[in-house]
Amino acid sequence: MKSDLTARARAGDQEAFRELVGPYQYELQVHCYRMLGSAQDAEDALQETLLAAWRGLGDFEERASIRTWLYRIATSRCLNALRASSRRVTMDGPRHWPDPPEPTRLGDVPWLEPYPDVLLDQLPGTEPGPEARYESAEAISLAFITALQLLPPRQRAVLVLRDVLGFRTAETADILEITIESAASALKRARATLARRSAGTAGREPPPAPGSPAERELVHRLTEAFAAGDVDAVVSLLTDDVWLIMPPSPFEYQGRDVARRGLTLLFGRGLRYRLVATRANGQPAFGVYVHDPRSGVLHANGLMVLTLAGERISTLTRFDNSGLGRFGLPRILTD
Repeated sequence: MKSDLTARARAGDQEAFRELVGPYQYELQVHCYRMLGSAQDAEDALQETLLAAWRGLGDFEERASIRTWLYRIATSRCLNALRASSRRVTMDGPRHWPDPPEPTRLGDVPWLEPYPDVLLDQLPGTEPGPEARYESAEAISLAFITALQLLPPRQRAVLVLRDVLGFRTAETADILEITIESAASALKRARATLARRSAGTAGREPPPAPGSPAERELVHRLTEAFAAGDVDAVVSLLTDDVWLIMPPSPFEYQGRDVARRGLTLLFGRGLRYRLVATRANGQPAFGVYVHDPRSGVLHANGLMVLTLAGERISTLTRFDNSGLGRFGLPRILTD
């Protein structure tokens, strides 16, 4: 029983503490990721949460569940991290694009990092509370995580706790130690911001189901096109209004024409590429590797995440090599 575990943990039994909080670690890490937009920062925030829980277990009065108490600690740590954050936006162009065109727009969240599906697979099978307004797949997508980062920290916390996790408004207010009226007001403003953000994608076809034949076919065709250096074949898989996004560069580009130009530069230097399939944020993703003709090995050249609309790619988001290890992808492949 949890009361027995709690008593043993309070007495200093570390194994009891691990058994008590273990079922919630993965969901707490995802919560921190939604709040912070960074997989690395989420890992750090989770560790701070567990340390604070261990040290503060004596103050846990069991008026709420252990899960709710842990969410209170985790959310507080994330809000502290956001207040202390001094993220800088680089104004450099894409690193592998020697003569980039004028960007279509400046991105809002250049520090965003992808989140491995292998960690999402560890989440418990419980459904969010009845107050939740988002399906689990939508609530982890790159588009949703990006939109969350546009919200002020408290609004972000209220929306995640209420509309993603399904806590009631009163519970959300208690977790954040604010009034119910303040929580309701923050939620209203946060919903309005996200509604404006999502208006630009209204009417877009939904993506195929993960692992479906349609998704597998698209992944296969893209992999083959990259291996062959076939610009036309890649472009044929893109929507007319496709976005090219390359964090940490804030410059974002829209349209098949600019995609064709970038791909022509990519393949036109005689380099050979290989895509290694993985998944990030519930979406198809690839480790990108480029062949070194001198050594015969392939060096990592970033991580690419696809956002799909129907059976086409609506957004190509390319990240650098820093997060490859979380996906089990090496820096070097042999032919």
